[in-house]
Amino acid sequence: MAEAVIATEHAPFELLHLSPGIGTEVHGIDLRDDLSDATINWLSSLLVERKVIFFRDQNLSREQHIVFSKRFGELEVHPFTDNNAEHPELIELHNNRERPPTINKWHSDVTWRHSPSLGSLLRARVIPEVGGDTLFANMEAGYDALDDNTKAKIEKLEAVHDNTTFLNGMIERGASEAEVDAMRAKFPPVTHPVVRTHPVSGKKSIYVNKVFTRYIKGMDKTESDALLQTLYHQAWVPDYQCRFRWQPDSIAFWDNRAAQHYAAADYWPEVRHMERVTVIGEKPF
Repeated sequence: MAEAVIATEHAPFELLHLSPGIGTEVHGIDLRDDLSDATINWLSSLLVERKVIFFRDQNLSREQHIVFSKRFGELEVHPFTDNNAEHPELIELHNNRERPPTINKWHSDVTWRHSPSLGSLLRARVIPEVGGDTLFANMEAGYDALDDNTKAKIEKLEAVHDNTTFLNGMIERGASEAEVDAMRAKFPPVTHPVVRTHPVSGKKSIYVNKVFTRYIKGMDKTESDALLQTLYHQAWVPDYQCRFRWQPDSIAFWDNRAAQHYAAADYWPEVRHMERVTVIGEKPF
């Protein structure tokens, strides 16, 4: 059961924790308001602590969604997604009978970038009557639960990430070989630490994911694959997770530096229409 917490005078909102280790709903706030810097700083701190924060009944325009997101940093334009024609920072995630959902895999966003995102703010426009939840996993907790030998083994390791998933999508949609090669050259594979240190909290987390991580440098394939599978599985442990049931005009803001997420694909062929804005992050260390 979710736990209600009344915040202090410095953060006069009601908090509803979805699980002990990750996920909090923030009630009593209107994101259309011109929020003070103190409130934004408090939300930023809450995000780092709780990994994902949620807001209900936020009837924002697209412009207001973007304005609020910009309070946390510069916004990313994703090069592979369906972006809004008027606002390219805003990704349209529209699934229906003709467009089945395909992102039902645990992952961190855009780890194939040199500087992956700080986090994303996802807003629900149309949701199915049942299903279409998003699950989030605390990868700091996943790291903490590893045995000491595994922690020592992965401490200094690096892994290679790439955007093969998106390049394959281009091919499936009929892109030419030249177009695919151009995107591959523009966004080449990158190397990130297997264990990431959070730039704000200093806490360590697992920073590999099944969608974008290809292999661990310096290991043969068999050993690399086995170790990656062990690390991937830490996101799948319910003890480190929360599950969010969407409603129209709900918003989820997750810390992509310390959390993974999974969009359940259990609602097809119903309609699920979401809009996402993403804040640029920094090079992991």
